[in-house]
Amino acid sequence: MFDIGFSELMVIGLVALVVIGPEKLPRMARTVGHLVGRLQRYVSDVKADINREIELEDLRKMRDSMQQAASSFQSSVQSELHKTETDLNKTVEDVVKDPAPSPPAPPSSSSSAPVETKTG
Repeated sequence: MFDIGFSELMVIGLVALVVIGPEKLPRMARTVGHLVGRLQRYVSDVKADINREIELEDLRKMRDSMQQAASSFQSSVQSELHKTETDLNKTVEDVVKDPAPSPPAPPSSSSSAPVETKTG
């Protein structure tokens, strides 16, 4: 992010030593270190929250698309069921109104009448 070299750090340290003084510099460095650590943790928490929100939004979109697909599938199944039910009811009504004559019984191959045979 920032490109700070060793020489720049030395200049910042010397200016801090002159401005703050040798007695207060260690305490000030610790305080700055703690504040920088808190800032880094805060930034990482904000990044994690943003990532969670993005993932949550993706999951919501996926859930909505799945619900839409499921409702579409359910409506198509219901329409097919309704169509099939209508066709079956129509067929039953047609059979009840105009019953077809029963077909003749097929001839039986085994009969109970005795078969006569002539012998000579």
